[in-house]
Amino acid sequence: MPECRGAEGRLRCRLVRRWHHQPGADEVISETGTETIVLKAATVVPPSAANARPLSWLAPRTGCHLDGRISDEHASAPNSARVSILSACNDAVPDHGEDYLDGNQSIRAPFTRAYFGAAAAILATKPSPADARVLGELLLRHYGLTGTVRVLSSEVECTAEVALWNGDRLILKTSAQPEGRDSFRFQVAALAGLEGTCGFAVPHIVRTGSGTLMFEEEDVCGYLQTRLSGVPLHQANATPDVLYRVGQALGRLNLALEPLTLPAVHRPVLWHVGCWPRLMELEKHLPTGAVADSVRLSMSNYVELIEPQLREIGWQVTHNDPSPFNTLLTDNGVAFIDFGDGCWGPRIQDLAIAASHMVTDPSLALGGAENLIAGYASVLPLSALEANLLVGLIKARQSALILINYWRAGLFPAEAAYIKKNVARAERGLSILSALDVGEAEMLCVARCLSPRGGPPSV
Repeated sequence: MPECRGAEGRLRCRLVRRWHHQPGADEVISETGTETIVLKAATVVPPSAANARPLSWLAPRTGCHLDGRISDEHASAPNSARVSILSACNDAVPDHGEDYLDGNQSIRAPFTRAYFGAAAAILATKPSPADARVLGELLLRHYGLTGTVRVLSSEVECTAEVALWNGDRLILKTSAQPEGRDSFRFQVAALAGLEGTCGFAVPHIVRTGSGTLMFEEEDVCGYLQTRLSGVPLHQANATPDVLYRVGQALGRLNLALEPLTLPAVHRPVLWHVGCWPRLMELEKHLPTGAVADSVRLSMSNYVELIEPQLREIGWQVTHNDPSPFNTLLTDNGVAFIDFGDGCWGPRIQDLAIAASHMVTDPSLALGGAENLIAGYASVLPLSALEANLLVGLIKARQSALILINYWRAGLFPAEAAYIKKNVARAERGLSILSALDVGEAEMLCVARCLSPRGGPPSV
């Protein structure tokens, strides 16, 4: 093991441990849950009195293996070479540079195994234990704020709710992992880029005392955002009208994201469609039976029929996880939170993901997702090809969710219930869509995408 001295040494140690470590069930660190600690102003002395100020400054609009082992060619390399392994795995496509879309993204060729391995390693890494007192110190040091810090459940980064003494509530996100920096740079740039948009809501970024969107220390980074009040869609009465309005808001979100140029948009993300052809390597973690059969068939259909046509549709920055847990119904309309999986992908990917969670009733056309689809199409019309590909994308996304979360639940059994919170819905939705004839499903989808714009279609 290399010397772990200095910033570079600590980064090197973390990377070497990551690539050599294969998590076991007995090594899982349980999440802090709802640990609460009250940090008084006297606990930590702020670096300067200038940092202690009220909340009044929102950002203006302006070669890796699946189990995390290092590849043979890197294993023999000196320690100094290992520091660059993560950035080398950021390459989504072969080095020869062919088959790029907009000069960045490959459609014809599958993403490199290095990219897939890096993306899988991120989700195979045990989350760092959260300490509410440390989070309170970071809050005071970088924002000059004090209050009650409550650690929330999260999968990769640390998320905490901050209740200020004046009653304001904020969300503090931190990460001690090297890849967290790129993820946070993307997230804060996306939220800042969406400031001032209409037709949907997102959290506002709270700037640090030095005026930056996020803070970066030697061993930790993070950012602070407003906490939106509302009812998560998974807890709401999802009537046809509600789903239609959610679809409209999602369409407006995609329109607002389309012109943005963001940092780290091509960082490793296992939920990216480019990783899906390799996800069947996780099939062994599924229980045998109808679900596994449906997943196998849907992913085969995606690889053979859907993926080859993705180069023909529009790509842009996407949220990449507008699930019912990340969609809120607020007094001011529909809101979207948690841009942590955001990336450069097919524009209709967000629609496919949101719709995949709404397939719940076999008696309805497309299981109930048709109203959300129609709402989206009323704002952002789909091409005939996009409409034809949508059902296949929905089924592939449901399958990807099932595969990834069964795999991660095995790695972290103590957090299995939280990790698999969307799995039952995905399994049911996939079974409903799998019962439809492919041609019939495509025709239903096209019909909904071409529905009149006056309001939600009748059911």
